[in-house]
Amino acid sequence: FAIGTHRAKRGKTIKKSILDDIGGIGAKRKKALLHHFGSAKAVAQAGLKDLESVEGINTSIAKTIYDRFHEN
Repeated sequence: FAIGTHRAKRGKTIKKSILDDIGGIGAKRKKALLHHFGSAKAVAQAGLKDLESVEGINTSIAKTIYDRFHEN
């Protein structure tokens, strides 16, 4: 019982990451990005086309994410 309850609690929360600071990225998009790429670091290294290939990420949001990690 205790393990199941603990897993249920932990499963509903996603840890804080750099993705939380990007406008237009809510829980669903964050989850989709992390599921697709595996980590926030991998999202940061992704190209624009790679970001656009994630379900729920349109061109505008992909550009916002890309620009956030590739600003000079």
